[in-house]
Amino acid sequence: MEFGPRALGSRSIIGDARSPKMQERMNLKIKFRESFRPFAPSALEEKAGEYFEIKGKSPYMLLVAPVRKEKRRQPTEAETRMRGFEKLKIARSEIPAVTHVDYSARVQTVERGINGLFYEVIKKFDEKYKCPVIINTSFNVRGEPIVESPRDAYLCFMRTKMDYLVMENILLEKASQPKTEEDTDWQNQYEPD
Repeated sequence: MEFGPRALGSRSIIGDARSPKMQERMNLKIKFRESFRPFAPSALEEKAGEYFEIKGKSPYMLLVAPVRKEKRRQPTEAETRMRGFEKLKIARSEIPAVTHVDYSARVQTVERGINGLFYEVIKKFDEKYKCPVIINTSFNVRGEPIVESPRDAYLCFMRTKMDYLVMENILLEKASQPKTEEDTDWQNQYEPD
């Protein structure tokens, strides 16, 4: 079991940080919480400096760093006039799903020697899409504790709009899974945070 306050890659929900819709989608359809809540980026340690103004390591997602100016997107004139929640939907960088309103991000750097499997996932994403940064959030939904067992992981996967579940060397695709028993009261099991 992973220990500590953050999703460090062992029990995580991951997503494409480049997608302007991913933050909202993950919040509403997976985490079941407000659409504006931010997510943190996990980046290959040796490439984190390409996207963030960060020096050194941040393996525990404890440091906040600005997104580099050359990766930022300036808002249009119409976007600068937006207010309230609409302002939160503006894509602010090349990695909008993890860029906060003030162009900051709570960065986790991932080192091959610490978590080799998670490192390889991000490395393959970088090789395919030329981006060494992904969304990383804890594997749970609003109000529930982080998953502890394969059963917890499977139930969380089936009750949400996640597309795939990876456990060790097993890959499950949602579309190929049998329907689970109807569990209409599962979101009321825990008090919302």
